[in-house]
Amino acid sequence: MIVLGIDTSCDDTSLAVLKDRREILSNVVSSQVPLHRLFGGVVPEIASRKHVELVDVVYREAMEQAGLSLSDVDVVAVTQGPGLIGSVLVGLCFAKGLSQASQKPLIGVNHIEAHALSIFLDQEIDFPFLALIVSGGHSVILLFTEPARFSMIGTTRDDAVGEAFDKIAKYLGLGYPGGKVIEDGAKSGRGDSVSFPRPMIDEKNYDFSFSGLKTAFINYVKKNGISDSNRSDILASFQEAACDILAFKTLKAAKDLGIRRIVLGGGVASNGRLREVFFERAETEGISVHVPPSKLCTDNGAMVAVTGHFYASLNRFSPLDIKGYSRMSWKAC
Repeated sequence: MIVLGIDTSCDDTSLAVLKDRREILSNVVSSQVPLHRLFGGVVPEIASRKHVELVDVVYREAMEQAGLSLSDVDVVAVTQGPGLIGSVLVGLCFAKGLSQASQKPLIGVNHIEAHALSIFLDQEIDFPFLALIVSGGHSVILLFTEPARFSMIGTTRDDAVGEAFDKIAKYLGLGYPGGKVIEDGAKSGRGDSVSFPRPMIDEKNYDFSFSGLKTAFINYVKKNGISDSNRSDILASFQEAACDILAFKTLKAAKDLGIRRIVLGGGVASNGRLREVFFERAETEGISVHVPPSKLCTDNGAMVAVTGHFYASLNRFSPLDIKGYSRMSWKAC
């Protein structure tokens, strides 16, 4: 099966061609980071306009790298949401055009589910498993019982963890995206230098809250100051608090539900310290942790394609009149 995957959910225009679920024939990503860096974050109107300019160019490059034409494609899979609605609609309309022109079936893909299933591009794991998806827009825990069937058991009540990283980096003038600059700045620091709070860590649920942690960080800096001598310690302490919360809640969910496998996905899953914390703690609990390569953690068309492959294998296709969405109700899917 040859699946064309299209993702324009945020600020990356990405198209990929996937063969038989594991063989990535192409995975082209055009990043808008230099454009949005000027504003310290993604500007939705700019992102959607750029997708309009780039989507056809990226499509042609993806097909050229794969050495295929549209007639060789069996299924067109595209992010339907959640995401920036203007951006989502660009990819969705493009995919509908390709599907109608070629008479190939269309599959609308949930962007968050695609992050979770991206692990299958790298390795095979058994169901059921928990997936922690962490990015600039999402911090959720999903329970997958089988392919194409999942439920959300935890989410953030306010800021996503990646959003907190970005806002702190912007406040300190460190640049964008914030996750990478904070991780780099924290490498020489001690994570126990500042005792930042762990919001909601003692509550009997699997939800997160990162707005309070972000505010605590800003208040600490206002009161105590930040300089070259203490910057790495302060950043490391913030990063440690965020990683501690994510690992504690996800492992608690796994133990409570009797799940022995955890998948990490989303851009924040590229964070080296987050991976270390999960591997260290999960090992003592007899739980396995699975993380795709960093290039498959961030938004990409290949993760949409592999999700489309699962759905196509179950004959679950979408009509041409499917609508894009920016948010979704997280009932069991």
